Amino acid sequence: MILDTHALLWMDRNDPALGKNARALIEADWQAGQLAVSAISFWEIAMLAERGRITLPLPASLWREDWLKAGLIEVPLDGRIALLATELADLHRDPADRFILATAIERNTRLMTADRALLAWPGKLPRIAADA
Repeated sequence: MILDTHALLWMDRNDPALGKNARALIEADWQAGQLAVSAISFWEIAMLAERGRITLPLPASLWREDWLKAGLIEVPLDGRIALLATELADLHRDPADRFILATAIERNTRLMTADRALLAWPGKLPRIAADA
C-alpha cells in the first residue's frame, strides 16, 4: 500500500484524523513489510517543515532515515512514474498528487488518502479513505 503524504504525517503523529479502518490496514501492511510512500512525500514534508506549516521532531533528513530504518519503503520516482503522471486524465494538476497516484498505479497497489479529488478520480486504482 502507498500512503499519501498526509496519511504518513497522521501515522507519525498518531493523529485521530487517521481512521480506525485505516490504522488496521496500515498495521497489517507494516507487519507484512509492504507499507510504502512515494519519494515525493518526503519532499512535500520537508517543504511543509521549511515553510513552518508543520513541525517535525527531527530535521527532515533524519526523520526520513528513521522511517526507512523502521521498515517504511520509499518508492523512488523514475521515468515511467514521471510519464504516467502526465497521462492521468480527469485529475487536478498538483504534481505531487500526480506522482503519488502514478506511483501506486505503477506498483499495482492500493493508495491510502483522504484527498477527496484522489478518492473520486475515475481510474481503476484501488483506494482507501485514510479518515475511515
